[in-house]
Parts: sequence; structure tokens; C-alpha cells
Amino acid sequence: MRRFKKMKLLDIAHSRTGDKGNISNISLIVYDEKDYPLIKEKVTAEKVKEYFSDIVKGEVIRYELDNLRALNFVMYDALGGGVTRSLAIDKHGKSLSSALLEMEL
Repeated sequence: MRRFKKMKLLDIAHSRTGDKGNISNISLIVYDEKDYPLIKEKVTAEKVKEYFSDIVKGEVIRYELDNLRALNFVMYDALGGGVTRSLAIDKHGKSLSSALLEMEL
């Protein structure tokens, strides 16, 4: 596991996102399996909820996919009511995965 003073998630991982109604999910996948314990420790559901506190109004649940060295975050009440109800520019929440990669560890 690498240790740096400051780094962003984008330095060690990539992500994908999806949505259904007012629920968004973000997967976080490390490039190097040696970094997986670090993101498991540092990127908690509570930290993701805090990071997106202006956007996500509901619960955030983290699923660990150890065999893939990935985390999946399901964020409820995250898309301003959903695609057909939101006035947000990015109604699908696709940019949320890029925003998460900016999180500092």
C-alpha cells in the first residue's frame, strides 16, 4: 500500500456511475490492488455522504467488492427527484463519479 502526504482518489482509482430514478451509484475501482486497503479504510459511506452533502439528501450505502478490488456507493435521494423531475444540468448524475475522484485522502 502506497502512502502519500496528500493525494486524490483519481491518483489511484477510476470510477463509473449509474442511476435509477432518484438513486445514484458510484463504483470506485483501484488501478493497483495494493491500494485497495487504503480506499477501504479512507472512503467510507459517511465520508462520501459528507462529501456530497449538498447533493445527496438520503442514505449512502457502501458495498465492498473485494474480488474486483472495488467499492460501490448507492446514494439515495441524490438526483433532485430523478431525471424527469430535476432541474439540475446533469440530471443523470454522471459527473458525480468524476467529482468523487477529486476527494483527497
